[in-house]
Amino acid sequence: MENLEDVEIFLKNVDKISQLVGDLQSSDGEVQKEAMLQADCYIAALPEACRTTLNKTGINTNPPLHPSLVKTYTTEHFMKIMEKDAEDRRIKRMTKVKHATALKDKGNEAYARGDYETAVKYYSDGLAEVKDMQTLYTNRAQAYIKLERYCEAISDCEWALKVNDGCIKAYFHMGKAYLRLRKHIEARNCFEKIMEMESGKENMVKEYLDLVDSEEKRELEEVKARKEHSKGEIKTTAVLQLLEKLLRPSETPLYYCGGLEILSQVVTDCTGQTLFRVNNGFSIISSNDTVRSCLMQKTQDADSQDLCVSVLKLWKVICCENDENQKMLMRCPVARESVVHLVTSEHAAVRKECLELLCLYSKTSRGRRLATENLNSHILLKNLMASMSEPKEQHASTAVSILETFAAEERFRIQLRDVLTNSLVVPFTTMLKNISKSNQHVLPTLISAVGCLAQDNVIHQNLAHEQQCWEAFLAAFKQCTASGYKEILIPLLGLIFNLSTITSPAIHEYSVSICDSCLGLLEDANEEIITRATGVLSNVLPQSSEAVHHVIQENVVQKMLWLLKGTGQTATKWAIKTMTVCTAAGDFARKQLLKSDKKLSTLRHLLSSSCDEMISGNAALCLAHCFELEGVATRLLGTDIVLLLLRHAAGDTERTAVQKNSAIALGKLCRSDPRHVQKLRELHGLEILHSCAKFIS
Repeated sequence: MENLEDVEIFLKNVDKISQLVGDLQSSDGEVQKEAMLQADCYIAALPEACRTTLNKTGINTNPPLHPSLVKTYTTEHFMKIMEKDAEDRRIKRMTKVKHATALKDKGNEAYARGDYETAVKYYSDGLAEVKDMQTLYTNRAQAYIKLERYCEAISDCEWALKVNDGCIKAYFHMGKAYLRLRKHIEARNCFEKIMEMESGKENMVKEYLDLVDSEEKRELEEVKARKEHSKGEIKTTAVLQLLEKLLRPSETPLYYCGGLEILSQVVTDCTGQTLFRVNNGFSIISSNDTVRSCLMQKTQDADSQDLCVSVLKLWKVICCENDENQKMLMRCPVARESVVHLVTSEHAAVRKECLELLCLYSKTSRGRRLATENLNSHILLKNLMASMSEPKEQHASTAVSILETFAAEERFRIQLRDVLTNSLVVPFTTMLKNISKSNQHVLPTLISAVGCLAQDNVIHQNLAHEQQCWEAFLAAFKQCTASGYKEILIPLLGLIFNLSTITSPAIHEYSVSICDSCLGLLEDANEEIITRATGVLSNVLPQSSEAVHHVIQENVVQKMLWLLKGTGQTATKWAIKTMTVCTAAGDFARKQLLKSDKKLSTLRHLLSSSCDEMISGNAALCLAHCFELEGVATRLLGTDIVLLLLRHAAGDTERTAVQKNSAIALGKLCRSDPRHVQKLRELHGLEILHSCAKFIS
């Protein structure tokens, strides 16, 4: 319908027509006659295009209809007219929708170019064609917000909700418009409505709710600061006086340094922080040529470095637990550039204050978001890594802690996808190859930070294919085992495990050495090291037949069997996977397993006791491999093997891998020794075996 009035008129017409049709079919002649008169009047009122004309002055040469046909003729004629009218309206509607969609697309193109006025015009022209197209309202609202026409944006969102009361975009844009108008209650209601309607957008909505809270808090802080200043309190007056003195140009660095030191002492509370902000404190400092020169490290004398330290200390004080000041600082170009570069300043005091300022941002999700949105992530990563690489660096722990927290931010990871080799891989692998007392306290956190970065799929792939990484991992293995650096070895194994889930030529090249190193760790006293080493084996072995052959020769089967008998579920999961890979490789590994466990009781126990799909599925597959050896099936006569396999083959349909592997094992068992078929028949399992016959090679 073109608008809401059309909808109402249409519904009234439907009710009226339904009543007429019912009366025309009435058995009462008077009712029928009255209905015919009303129908004629209704048809006469239709537009010219929707009805035929009749010259009533002419002589009707057509013979009159038999009375019994009058009712049928009139009803059919009436319904045909209505059907034609509906079809005409449908075609007209389709044409208008097509035009409106074309205008919407042009509006979207204009919006993408940043031409918001033109976008509004196209969306408005589209709404002139079709007044109930939801996307036109929400798209125009978005353009209005860009033009700071917030009331019009809210109106469009309200119309979009009349068309579709479940429109998430309408609530989203309306919430943003209300927020810009400082109507915090209305904005909060809009964002909370989205959370009620679609729980999957909770993270995005939470960001905006936090923003509403922050804006509300900022307004309250500013009102309070103005009230206290109006009372003429000495502390608040001192802030303005000091800012005024800092406006004086061409003074010595020592002059500004003293002023900033005093200012840092009077802006320690919320009121002082707010007065600094509302009185343009950030711009006053960053626009000062002497201060800016020190921040950009253009001068290296002692007074200039002291001034640089004073600026960083002040920024730290005014941003502490103050979201709005943190945001304002990140909007300052001089601050954004200097904070990144001063991480590697030649002066230890400057490095210290700069890292502490970054650390302040890293402590909250909003602070991290502000930093990653405004700072150059590539240079920041490079400089943080340089801070950790210095053998006598006193602040390496702070630098690596900052990197770890920023690495948890998705935006930060995305920004680093294309710069990893020079910024991260080279310094990281250099440190791994040269573990010493000076960097051993940094490496565990650094490895954890790299693991966080690898949560990004692109970075994960790149690191897994990076040959330098695997060379460094092997070098670190040797150093850690030789020097007992277990605090490094544990996170390193975790990182290697995560990266080895990717199949890559680099892993294949070093697979034998990696597996050999892991085998040596299986005798370690630390259970976590054993578990992680086993996990690495389970990931690397499927990528290299050479590595499989090597570990079999090194008695890996007996070691895995030992793990399966007495470790936790995680170690069991990786041990049975490793065992399955080895027994799939040939008879030698199978014979080693049977030599240590003649009736395969360990594997049968896993089948009967484990609820984990990976453990059950691999246990069944490992049994299937062993059943290919002559005499194994005969040894198991009289055991519960048929029952165990049958339960899994006929089990939960969602555990398809377990079903398939159990069916394969059951089929091989019965083929190897047909006497198991009798047990299968007793358990009424032949149908299951027959249905799974396609799995048996």
